[in-house]
Amino acid sequence: MNMLGLRGSYRNTKVTTRLTWIEEKILEKLLGNASLTLLYQSNVHKRCTLEMTKKCSLQGSTMTIVYLEQEVVGVFMLEDFPDKDSKKTSTCAWFSFERNKISSGISALVLNTLVKVNSTSLQMSSISGLTLIVYPSKEGLYLNEAVIKNLELNVKQSQYLECEIFRVDGIKNNPGFIKKMVTARQHRGKFLSTLRAYRPYADLVSEVRILLVGPVGSGKSSFVNSVKSSFQGRLTRQAIVGSDKSSITTQYKVYSIKDEKNKETLPFMLCDSMGLEDEKEAGLCTDDIPHILKGCVPDRYQFNPREPIKLKHFTYAASPPLKDRIHCVAFVLDINSVDTLSDKMVAKLKKIRKDVVDCGVGCVALLTNVSDYDEVLDNNLVNMTENMTSLNQVQNVRNMLNIPVANILMVSNYASERMLEPLKDVLIFAALQQMLRAADDALEDLPLEDTGTTVPF
Repeated sequence: MNMLGLRGSYRNTKVTTRLTWIEEKILEKLLGNASLTLLYQSNVHKRCTLEMTKKCSLQGSTMTIVYLEQEVVGVFMLEDFPDKDSKKTSTCAWFSFERNKISSGISALVLNTLVKVNSTSLQMSSISGLTLIVYPSKEGLYLNEAVIKNLELNVKQSQYLECEIFRVDGIKNNPGFIKKMVTARQHRGKFLSTLRAYRPYADLVSEVRILLVGPVGSGKSSFVNSVKSSFQGRLTRQAIVGSDKSSITTQYKVYSIKDEKNKETLPFMLCDSMGLEDEKEAGLCTDDIPHILKGCVPDRYQFNPREPIKLKHFTYAASPPLKDRIHCVAFVLDINSVDTLSDKMVAKLKKIRKDVVDCGVGCVALLTNVSDYDEVLDNNLVNMTENMTSLNQVQNVRNMLNIPVANILMVSNYASERMLEPLKDVLIFAALQQMLRAADDALEDLPLEDTGTTVPF
């Protein structure tokens, strides 16, 4: 956020936005890491459309915000703010939220909108029938029934407390991108509902176990933290992460995932492992992988790169039950280093891939540290874009590990952020959903004797 632009440019006249810090940040994230600069405030500048246009015309994209007693209504306009006595059609994002409660939800939709400015009012009308009119001289606001219904408001016509208009910088001049960013919250909610309702195939196990394997620093532990954060609605750092050349994770750790809404543990777990290293007696020993896949390794087992697992040290049975086995393996790889993996690392990854196939376990690849994460999914936030699936890194992973492109997933883990981002959550949830599908496919393909099913004679 441009703090100087938003709060400092009018310091001498004591002009400060009514938005709280958290409201500013969420509105910026709504448009994809934009920055806001305050141009017009009705209680400081003249209450007329002439003053509005003087301050706001030819400034690029703008956001008009109207403050009511309990609610805030706003319209983001991608194209330039119109001059006085003129009109133009623009891609607009309409939104509303309760004052001081924006964290609990924001209603938003993207609409083609006709924006008019005349001597007495600022009018915005969408082709789908929504109408908003601001009367600066009267400090009045009119909202028709369509606006009230679609933005879930409790007012129709009211005096407003304040009207502010901001310049919006740092966004892509692309209507599809704006739609994607604004609707990400809705898609996040849909993914959440789907994952909350998930049950493992045929109830063969009560919880699916997903093993994360990959080189040191590829983002395995960060993905654990990201998944837990997305479900809990707040950032969490339960799994220890670091940037050392050697693995920070030295134990086999099994993480349950708790849903913030009902506080229940969800039917899937993430199993974090020690990072792989190039040298033979460093990092996770690949000979340990079959034992992990078969469910022979207990939670918090301390890995020893120089000494492979010896089953006689465990109290586990020779053939652990299905619930203790791994049902899906995610090869976690930093997208920025896929093309520079050493021959030794590639050999280790291929060996693990063979073990996964031999054990009949589901498999995906997870590419992390994707910088242009807003370009991963199409405008409907359903499928990966063709540009992403054709990347060299994706094709290299497909060829190296023989994993279909549909099972090569992309995320941008939470690292130094101070709050959650809906689009990052969507990618995390989409990746997790595909892992669960791979696990279900593996469960469905199990021999009957492994499922505990009695075969009738």
